[in-house]
This record gives sequence, C-alpha cells and structure tokens, in this order.
Amino acid sequence: MTPVILHLLRHGAPETAGRMIGHSDIPSTAAGIESCRAQALNLDIDHIVSSDLRRAQHAATAIAGDRALPVAVDPRWRELNFGDWDGLSSQDIDAATLGAFWDDPDENPPPRGERWSALVDRVAAALADLAPKNTLVVTHGGAMRAALGVLCGFDQRRSWAFALPYSARLSFQIWPGSPQTAQIVALHS
Repeated sequence: MTPVILHLLRHGAPETAGRMIGHSDIPSTAAGIESCRAQALNLDIDHIVSSDLRRAQHAATAIAGDRALPVAVDPRWRELNFGDWDGLSSQDIDAATLGAFWDDPDENPPPRGERWSALVDRVAAALADLAPKNTLVVTHGGAMRAALGVLCGFDQRRSWAFALPYSARLSFQIWPGSPQTAQIVALHS
C-alpha cells in the first residue's frame, strides 16, 4: 500500500496561555495563528481537519484559505477534558493531586474530567476515519500525544518525553491498513 503523510499541528498560543484549557473554547492570539500558518506554508497536503475548538479552527481556516481547501471539523481531535481544572493554572490545583494526574492520568483524571484512555480511544477513532490522503490536522497537545500512542505504540509517559510547544508540527508517514503502521518523519517547533 502507498503511504500517506499526516501532519499534526498544535494550535497557536491561546489568549490565556499557562492554564489548563482542555474543552474551554479559548481562541488563539493573532501571532499564534500566524505561527501555525508559517508551519504549514510548504506542506504538500490534500485535506485539512480541525478540532472544533476555536484555537485550532481559526488556524485551520487561515491555512485552508492560503490553499483554497475546505476544513473538515472533527470534535474527536479536542484536547483532554480537564473537568473542574479547566481554566485553572497549575498553581491553583493541589500539588499532590496534580502530581498524581501527571503520573497516571488514566487512574487519576481531573475531577469531572476525562481519563487519558478516553482521549486515546477518540483519537484512534479519528485516525481510523481519515481519508488516505496527505492530511494536516490542527489539534491540541494532548491529542497529538494520544496519536503517538495509537500510531507508534508510545505509552502516556513516553509521549511526554519531548516538547510539543504551541504551533509545533509532528509529521508521520502512515501505511494504511489494520492496524495502521507509522513512522515519525519530522518534528518542527
């Protein structure tokens, strides 16, 4: 089978950086959107997908406008739901509770939040539904790390072994099939 290229692009810096903004619909700054556009400038893509949150959607729309491509919106590419922590800074959360979450987000999810395995499951479903085309997905850091688990077998701890700052792009070569097999071909931050 012929491989395709999948680019995962983290949204640009949000207006309220430094907070746990999972499902909060906070937009990116203008500079953050421009940074995403720069990351996508020379990509050979046939399809653009975006999380349904504004901080991803606005960047995807700007990139799509540069190429006259439509944007397919898929809420499965949302960030992890931080529940009661959404909108808080890490200093606003009990250190031991937050530490337990970072150590094992599946066993210690945020109060009324989402388990890591639920994020991985929805990203896996979104990946399985992608058309076999060179695709750019504008998404979030957590969803990108979940994709690393699905495509490359990284566990949650290994997926945090490198930085994915705002506007980072992680690119894979993917061989369609069941299961999908993938190789990381680039990381640009």
